[in-house]
Amino acid sequence: MKKTFSLLFMAALSSIALTSCNSGHDVASGDAPAQTPNILFIVLDDLGVDQLPVFGYGGLTPAQTPNIDAIAHAGVRFRNAWAMPTCSPGRATFFQGRYPFRTDVLNAVVALDLANSQVSPYEITTPKLLKEKGYVNAVIGKMHLSGSDLNPANNPLGNGVMHELGWDYFEGYLDGGPYPIDKTAGGVSPDAQVYGCGFVPNTRDNPTHGADSGACYQSTGTCTTMSTANYSTPGRTCLEQGGIFDPAQSCHATLPAYLDFDTQNGYYTSQLVINQPDASVETIAISDPRGRGYRGILETDGAVRWIKQQAPSQPWMLSLGYSAIHTPLQPPPVSLLPADAAETGAYTCTETTEQRILTNQMIEALDKEIGRLLIETGLAQRKPDGTLDYRPQDTNTMVVIMADNGTYGPSVKAPFNLLRAKGSAYQTGVWVPLIVAGPMVKQPDRDIPHMVNSADMFSLFGELAGIDVQQKVPQARGLDAQPILPYLTEPGHTSIRSTNFTEVGTNITSVNADPAPPCVIPSSNVCVQIFPQQGVCEDQGGTWYGPGGVAGGAGVTSCCAVNDYRETQGSNPVDIFPHSQRAIRDEQFKLVRIERLNCTSGQIEPVDEFYAVNEATPLPKLDNAPGNLLARKALTAEQQKHYAALVSGLDNLLGSRIECPGDGNLDLVVDNTDIENWKHFNTSNGGKSSWYDFNHDGLTDEADLAIIRQNLGKDCRPSTI
Repeated sequence: MKKTFSLLFMAALSSIALTSCNSGHDVASGDAPAQTPNILFIVLDDLGVDQLPVFGYGGLTPAQTPNIDAIAHAGVRFRNAWAMPTCSPGRATFFQGRYPFRTDVLNAVVALDLANSQVSPYEITTPKLLKEKGYVNAVIGKMHLSGSDLNPANNPLGNGVMHELGWDYFEGYLDGGPYPIDKTAGGVSPDAQVYGCGFVPNTRDNPTHGADSGACYQSTGTCTTMSTANYSTPGRTCLEQGGIFDPAQSCHATLPAYLDFDTQNGYYTSQLVINQPDASVETIAISDPRGRGYRGILETDGAVRWIKQQAPSQPWMLSLGYSAIHTPLQPPPVSLLPADAAETGAYTCTETTEQRILTNQMIEALDKEIGRLLIETGLAQRKPDGTLDYRPQDTNTMVVIMADNGTYGPSVKAPFNLLRAKGSAYQTGVWVPLIVAGPMVKQPDRDIPHMVNSADMFSLFGELAGIDVQQKVPQARGLDAQPILPYLTEPGHTSIRSTNFTEVGTNITSVNADPAPPCVIPSSNVCVQIFPQQGVCEDQGGTWYGPGGVAGGAGVTSCCAVNDYRETQGSNPVDIFPHSQRAIRDEQFKLVRIERLNCTSGQIEPVDEFYAVNEATPLPKLDNAPGNLLARKALTAEQQKHYAALVSGLDNLLGSRIECPGDGNLDLVVDNTDIENWKHFNTSNGGKSSWYDFNHDGLTDEADLAIIRQNLGKDCRPSTI
């Protein structure tokens, strides 16, 4: 990113003091703690409240999560927390405190989405705020707030985007999740479908394609001979070590030409991007050993390394985005699993029964890495029996654990609804675990029943640092975050929120671009047009109807056309993913408003649904179709009262967004600063997509400058502000 933009932007935030990242020794060294608490924010991916027994759920066969349980019992458990239905909107609310309809980050960011639907560099983000109190800030792993190299034209801040958004250090991935599993296992099979889990099994598990011995090559050219005499499954062990297993072969002095170290393989490869405090950027090749190995381990290693570099007197906030349990579901290293874990060597990684077991194992591996994270950073120790000895009152670090959205359909645990899971505004899609532990928590081991929102994390992070975010974010921007600290420090505090809100919509794409091809998710009986690539569709368990898919060479171009095609094949139609979904609830009832395309009329049509919901264990009252109160003859007087209030509340909330054509830097004033910012984006990145592309044609050009000039001098701030 060029310095001109950074200077312009930082001038607009001159009230926020800057500090540089200081290196130092281990936080467990015994030195005096910093005056303000450190903040360790752990983000779980696609892991809804349905998965965790410590919240009262987990299904008939829950994953074993002793470390998460220990943290939850040492802190407070928020049993009524909502996130957004998909990752990018949920994660954006963490650090902006504003709902998606205000920011246009409406769905998971993919390559076709313009910068307009990515987090704006003009947002007042959490790391920018915390710098006022001297914090250094880092992100390790996934956060998915921007575009990526999959389409540089729509990623105007490039691979330095996380630094431009306020973080001092970033070591992770700009894409939304692990890439598809490489079913050639690194090029050792000419058949792209042989090794479904990405590694060569042994002959016991796969007599046809397995191998009991072979050569394990690293990308550096080193090689080790492996066999079942030393390893249960040498092909899997080699993958866990970052290598490629050449079955039934011996080591050679040079890498065989057919070995492919440049193709990603699910959880075992990473396209790492590093942003340093000096704004330098490094992009690590897939073949680089630093990005090879199991993601959960690499993510923990990066977090431990960064924390240990901070001086004891230096307050810090680390946001650690674990990749698990996002698709593709793939066996984690055996070393991270309980002793009684099921054998998965013969798995194809596609069967439904396999996916249930893999989900549990990925959660168990995640749990073990979270325990290691706390131990290696000095925040906890191991008891003689191996359990976690976590005493947060003896630390100076607040630990916050939250998921970005609900569980993805195939992994959902009963009694939650896999047809109304991640991607939907229903309870299974938005109800997530939230745990907060640390020295500021009074009377730990409490359940808090009150409504909280992912946007409230923005307030919590400020509160922990002693910052009133309401005073720092201009009122006209529409800050939706509500306080959380009172729940930690005042046991028995009454509910702060009277309603909760969530939404998922359609991100902004170029008016000149074709939409993504259709993909049908059979487990949810829904057709979506979100995934630009066939492999991503198939990683979600989907059936590709785009070019080269089931509908023939050219494929079909819309979900409406999918149903027409299915009719010709004698198949039942599928639901079409809504254009938008919004939900608002009070303590007892929930309103869901869905806007969906009517294929006959070609119009987007809204429909309201109304449910009674609760958080009972083990059988909560969920918003399943038979419970839609509007489908009945009439509402009771009490139900009608709640319904009317929620309709009014939703309409008023959505109506509070302020439109200001020509304003690109979010100050709601169209002035010469906007012209200068337009000039920057008009010359950088070839004048492609940016937050100054007002007509959404994928270009920041003279047409956008004309919109600024037409509105020059306009002040869109309400007169009461």
